[in-house]
Amino acid sequence: MMVMKTRVQITKQARKGLQKAPSYIQDKFFTWASTVQQFGLEMVRQVPGYHDELLQGNRQGQRSIRLNRQWRALYIESETQEILVTILEVTPHDYRLT
Repeated sequence: MMVMKTRVQITKQARKGLQKAPSYIQDKFFTWASTVQQFGLEMVRQVPGYHDELLQGNRQGQRSIRLNRQWRALYIESETQEILVTILEVTPHDYRLT
């Protein structure tokens, strides 16, 4: 069985969100991203601390990870020659929308 390489791509909007995030959130995000690239998305999804979950509604097809109680990183996954994880946003979660 061949293991596919996983690459994490960060959109311009996600970079802006990261710049607004506290440094410990940035550190946790980049730890997650490097772990995904090293071990693959399926392995990292098993880590309970990230609460990786499939989103619904107008975000159907996207997934999120929790960086802490407030901050989330939203991403999509595509598969071609490699698995590409595109980070769409890093944003504080607004509980009033739920």
